[in-house]
Amino acid sequence: MTLPAIIAARRFDASAHAPFFIGDERVGWIRKTDVALLARWPDVFDIGADAVQLSRSLDAVDARTAALAAVIGSLHADGKIPGWRDEIYAIRNHFDAAPLAFIERAASRFFGTMTYAVHLNGIVKYRDSAPQLWIARRSETKATDPGMLDNVVAGGIGWGMGIEPTLVKECWEEAGMSAELASTARPGGIFHVLQSVPEGTQAEQLFVYDVLLPEDFVPRNQDGEVGEHRLARIDEVARWIEEGELTVDASLATLDSLLRHRWIDEDACEGIAALREPPQH
Repeated sequence: MTLPAIIAARRFDASAHAPFFIGDERVGWIRKTDVALLARWPDVFDIGADAVQLSRSLDAVDARTAALAAVIGSLHADGKIPGWRDEIYAIRNHFDAAPLAFIERAASRFFGTMTYAVHLNGIVKYRDSAPQLWIARRSETKATDPGMLDNVVAGGIGWGMGIEPTLVKECWEEAGMSAELASTARPGGIFHVLQSVPEGTQAEQLFVYDVLLPEDFVPRNQDGEVGEHRLARIDEVARWIEEGELTVDASLATLDSLLRHRWIDEDACEGIAALREPPQH
């Protein structure tokens, strides 16, 4: 049986979406049911039968950013883009690529543009007993996946931030973890998610890390985005993943760690290897 999170990570119907282009590069996916909303801005979007193209007259990053900002502000005011974050994301298909434009984070799923995130597995190893994992429960007020179980630390990578600096920042905000401790985290796998979500499309690359935590460390949330933390046995976490109680992203990050440490068998994660490669659409 394939785990629900592995199925969900590629639950995406390209035929229900219009590819979104900037220049000759496809940078996102817009639900066909949302395309009509963009007809209000014929100077910004060229809407074809099968695709949406940002107007080629917007041939500079600043011009694209300004035009998209006006659109996004109006769509947010109309309730079409919820969960405003006041964070800037770059539109780019690769983490190190030059940005084609900048948008408010909340709009990334409406346009289905590529985003990037870090996920940290907090591991406690005991001398005389089995290892355990710190698991967080997302605040009920979170814009996405409220109340679901999550990694001890997880966060999106905003424009201007590197992967490891983001990890250090999120470690403090979400778990009260010092920069010194956070800097001991070690990289694990990288996963690519493409799934339909209530806000639109999540196209995201996940950078997974592990950190070994002292036995006396207790996470303390600093920014109000975590409802609680719990220390759990491996079998408990595996059951939560199987039952869909962890977010899709956290499930993949946790499974990656469990596999690398050989705490579960590869057979229990059928299909996960495909998620290490970008989806083909």
